[in-house]
Amino acid sequence: MPNTVHVLNGPNLNLLGEREPHIYGAETLADIEARTLDRAARHALDIVFRQSNHEGVLVDWIQEARAEKAAAIVINGAGLTFYSIAILNALQAYDGIIIEIHLSNPQRREAMYHDSLISKIATGVIEGFLGDTYELAIEAVALRLRRG
Repeated sequence: MPNTVHVLNGPNLNLLGEREPHIYGAETLADIEARTLDRAARHALDIVFRQSNHEGVLVDWIQEARAEKAAAIVINGAGLTFYSIAILNALQAYDGIIIEIHLSNPQRREAMYHDSLISKIATGVIEGFLGDTYELAIEAVALRLRRG
């Protein structure tokens, strides 16, 4: 599906708005999803927006995006970003735009958050803009698609 963007969210992102709002902001994932859908509609992009606390489920969704020939994957792998070889391998098999996103800026945090596996193969990385990060990712996807 050439105009479909899969927005995939990893562990604990279902707790946004409750968990460490001083780091991740006060918005819930539902709030962010609504803003993401609105931004995507401006660019005639369809969004599949999902969250799971389970690594294998995320791998299945990446493979689904691959099978559907989705235009892009926007992924906030959360804690899995830094150690999941399975997610890295699934993304390596995907032939489309990959935007890695983070609500916070991992480089301003503890050292364990500094080395992302996803960054090694991502088209681009957007981080540190709280909920706005998702809208910025949609803008980046739209630009890449327009430019071919």
